[in-house]
Amino acid sequence: MRLATWLTASFLTLCPFVATDAGAALIDLGPGAFTPLAPVITFDEVPLGTVNPSFTFPSVPTLGDVTVSFAGNFVGQTAGGGFPVTLTDHTPTGPLALDAASPNTVTVTDSAPGATSPVLSGSPQFNGPISIFFSVPVAGVGLKGGFFDAVNSTSIEAYDANGNVLGSISNSVEGFEFYGLADSTGGSVIKGISFFITGNEPFGFQIDNVTFGAGDVINPPTPVPEPATLLLLGSSAAGLLAVARRRKRDR
Repeated sequence: MRLATWLTASFLTLCPFVATDAGAALIDLGPGAFTPLAPVITFDEVPLGTVNPSFTFPSVPTLGDVTVSFAGNFVGQTAGGGFPVTLTDHTPTGPLALDAASPNTVTVTDSAPGATSPVLSGSPQFNGPISIFFSVPVAGVGLKGGFFDAVNSTSIEAYDANGNVLGSISNSVEGFEFYGLADSTGGSVIKGISFFITGNEPFGFQIDNVTFGAGDVINPPTPVPEPATLLLLGSSAAGLLAVARRRKRDR
């Protein structure tokens, strides 16, 4: 079955997500979402202290040459809010582009348990937004985020080439979490994402192991039974239980 069919059939069960229209939603495929063929950025490709790094990948399958760039936010977004710095206005203008005047991102070390230094931090360190821009739209984006000290404290929002919001998700655990983000249509429509604090996150976050690709490097989600199938399975289980109880009483 094609990736788009799997995604469309399964996205309602892969929460959390926020849909922005009736035909699409940002879904989190979770760990294992990308095959080994997907490009990966570990941030050890550049020296520590590199500001707003940029990486070019030649001849990515289906996509061609892709440059991945980082900054604090996109043009049209507003960073502020004191400490931590967040996106007080997170809606970019089109066409989507990184804002050269936004807070910097920088490669740093992180001593948090489970961290795999070097990592990428926003400004101020671990307490500022991070935005990722792709030179061509991609079908999926994966990354490791954390260390989170509260659930639903930090949000990831995805945008298309015109700056339209495709959807957003929030961290669902404390500690580190890997996200495998895709649009429910399965198409290469993600031009950029922003990662920013939206709740009570006392010690901030960083990102690492950024991966991306078209549909050919994304593992389809595990198929989920249709509601009618679930109802049938539930009815069958209830019937078997009733028979077992009757047999027990008849003994």
